[in-house]
Amino acid sequence: MLAMIALLIGYESLARFFHPVPIAFNQAIPIAGLGLGINLLSAFLLRDDHEHHHVHSHDRNHAHTHREREDYDRDHNLRAAFVHVMADAAVSVLVIIGLVAGRQFGWIWMDPLVGLIATVVIMSWSWSLIRSAGAVLLDASPDPVLSAKIAKRLQRHGDRISDLHLWRVGPGHLAG
Repeated sequence: MLAMIALLIGYESLARFFHPVPIAFNQAIPIAGLGLGINLLSAFLLRDDHEHHHVHSHDRNHAHTHREREDYDRDHNLRAAFVHVMADAAVSVLVIIGLVAGRQFGWIWMDPLVGLIATVVIMSWSWSLIRSAGAVLLDASPDPVLSAKIAKRLQRHGDRISDLHLWRVGPGHLAG
């Protein structure tokens, strides 16, 4: 949905390059500022406060990197909401810049330019979300280091693993 909205913003921005519309700057700027404030508050409330574990030298063989752990600890619904409000906040900043430049310097072309930049920003954020959610949907192994560790432990007494697959069944929970 986020990517589709970005495409609509891009389409509308291109149309405004060729057919500019009047902008009520004095009303639009405070509304954009309010939108930014609401998005920042929402992002603060939706942030993912996961713990950062530090690796001591004696724990190196048992440690997982932050990125590997993040793959299966993350709540993708919460992340989707967070990504959405952060993309909105970034767009709000761009809109405010474009509106102020349009009002101060008469640069009406800033409105569609900012819209195109916002399209790229939102598409980037949505692509990141699509990739991480797609990995879950396609049962991509969330932690190859853990898979290798489990296989090694199971193969201690001469047994051989022909296929070991871990998949994410919930935030921080894996099944094998």
